[in-house]
Amino acid sequence: MQVEEMLPLFPIKEFHPFPRGLLGPGSHEIIGPEALKLGFKKTLVMTSGLRGSNIIEKIVGSLKYHGLDVVVYDKVESNPKDYNVMDAVALYQQNNCDSFVSIGGGSSHDACKGARVSVAHDGRNVNEFEGFNKSENPKNPPHIAVSTTAGTGSETSWAYVITDTTTDPNNPHKYVAFDDACVTSLAIDDPVLYYSCPIDYTAQCGFDVLAHASEPYVSRINFQTSLGNALHAIKLTAENLREAVWNPQSLPGREGMMYAQYIAAQAFNSGGLGIIHSISHAVSAFYDTHHGLNNAIALPRVWAFNMPVAYKRFADIARAMGLDTHGLNDVQAAEAALAAAIRLLRDVGIPERFVDVKQDSYSKNRLGQGPTKFYENAKVITGDDADVDRLTNHVLGDACTPGNAKECTFETVRPVVEHCMTGDLDDLLT
Repeated sequence: MQVEEMLPLFPIKEFHPFPRGLLGPGSHEIIGPEALKLGFKKTLVMTSGLRGSNIIEKIVGSLKYHGLDVVVYDKVESNPKDYNVMDAVALYQQNNCDSFVSIGGGSSHDACKGARVSVAHDGRNVNEFEGFNKSENPKNPPHIAVSTTAGTGSETSWAYVITDTTTDPNNPHKYVAFDDACVTSLAIDDPVLYYSCPIDYTAQCGFDVLAHASEPYVSRINFQTSLGNALHAIKLTAENLREAVWNPQSLPGREGMMYAQYIAAQAFNSGGLGIIHSISHAVSAFYDTHHGLNNAIALPRVWAFNMPVAYKRFADIARAMGLDTHGLNDVQAAEAALAAAIRLLRDVGIPERFVDVKQDSYSKNRLGQGPTKFYENAKVITGDDADVDRLTNHVLGDACTPGNAKECTFETVRPVVEHCMTGDLDDLLT
C-alpha cells in the first residue's frame, strides 16, 4: 500500500490570512482617508447599483471629496457572471485606473476580486483562474471592500465565485476560485449600511452566514483554528437574525449579524465548506437564484445528510443555538439543532423547497430575467428527474464538495438534491 493511500483526506491544513478590517457604525465614512493611505488615485467602483439607497452616491462623493478620480461600474449581477467581470476589466483598463472599491454584498466583492486577478494578468479571461491559486502574478491592484449585507464575508476571505456563461452557453457553470492573491486590501463593515437591505434579502443572507459557520464546524478538514469562530458565528446568528429581519433598523440586530458574517467567513476561510454550498452553486448556475436563498433551502437537508457522521459536532451546534440539551444524548441534541434550523428558516419567511421559488417569490429574484438566452428560458424550477440529475452532477464537481462531512457520490447526493427540490422539511424531523 502506498503511503498516500493511508493518509487522511486533508493531512496538511493551510491557514489563509485575513485582510485588515474596519468594523462598526460609521466606519464607511473614513473610506476616503483609507484610500489615500493605500495610494489610490483613480479608482474603479464596482457595485450592483444599490439603487434607491443613496449608498453609492455617498461613498463615491466621499472618495471625490478626498481628491480621488472615480469611475463607476454598476452592472454587477447577483451570482456575478464572467461578462460582468470582463466588462469591468475593460472599463478599468480604458480609464487607466489604479485601484478598486467594491460596494455591496458578495456579488460585488467577488466580481471585483475576479477583475483584479484578470487585470494583473493583462486582461486574461477570469474563467482561466478557476480552482486553487491559479493566478501567476501575486500582485494585483489594491482593493477596499465595503459591505452592505451581512452574508458572504467575501470582504475577508480568499475565495470568489463566478458563473461561467461562455465556455458552454447551454450549460452554465458556477465555480469557486480560491486564491491568496485575491484577498482585499481593506474590509469595511458598517451595520448602518445594512438598514436599507430588504427583509427577505436579510433573511437569505443570514442563512448564508449559518451555512458558512456550520459547514467548517463539521468539515472533514477539521481545522482546529476555525472551530471556535464557527461556533460563535452560529451563536450570533441564532441570537440576531430574527431581530435583523423583522426590526431592520435595530442596531444590535444588524451589528450582531455583521460580526456573525465576518467571523463565519474567517471560519470557512481555512476550515472549508461542504455541499450546502455545492448545491447552492448548482442551482444558481442553472436558475440564477440568490445564493443565500439556495443555502437556506439546502441547509436542513444537508445537516440531516451529514449528522450520522458528526452527531457530536451537531450537538455542539444545538448548544450554540441556545438550546437546552441537558438530558439529551448527542443524537437527540443533533436532531434538536436540525429542528431549530427549520424553525429559524420558517420564522424569517424563507421558501422551503426550490419548486416553491417563483418569479415573484422575493425582491432579488432573477428567474427568467436573462440577460443571456439560457437565463431567459429558465423561468421555472422544474425539479424533475433530468433537473435533479444535472444539479447533482454539478454538485459533485464543485470545489466545496471534498470538505463535506460525509463522503459524496451520485447515489448518496442525488436524494438530497431531490429533497431540496420537492421534499417536505417535516419529513426530516420524523
